[in-house]
Amino acid sequence: QVQLVQSGGGLVQPGGSLNLSCVASGFSVSVSAMTWYRQASGMERELVASIGGYDGATDYLHSVKGRFTISKDITKNTLYLHMSDLKPEDTGVYWCNARARKGLISLGNFWGQGTQVTVSS
Repeated sequence: QVQLVQSGGGLVQPGGSLNLSCVASGFSVSVSAMTWYRQASGMERELVASIGGYDGATDYLHSVKGRFTISKDITKNTLYLHMSDLKPEDTGVYWCNARARKGLISLGNFWGQGTQVTVSS
């Protein structure tokens, strides 16, 4: 059974840092393309950062480049998002997403449960 369980997030002051984790089960993060999305209140969901499957190539929303880092720990089968120099406009609900694969088999598209990030003084 494919599952994504998120942790991290919370309240932080502007300029602070937070780490989000997304523990995967039922598939291999090493070969799966994975993405962090966020949605601010009243706004559409947007892609924040992505990391490729086999090649591990990363891409970022322009406004978070240089501040956020997406990574995978293959030994823990976990996706991370390290966020630094946080700004109030980074506030929102964050979700991890996986185009899950197990070896050469595609299992489908899956989402974590979401976690709130609030940047405020």
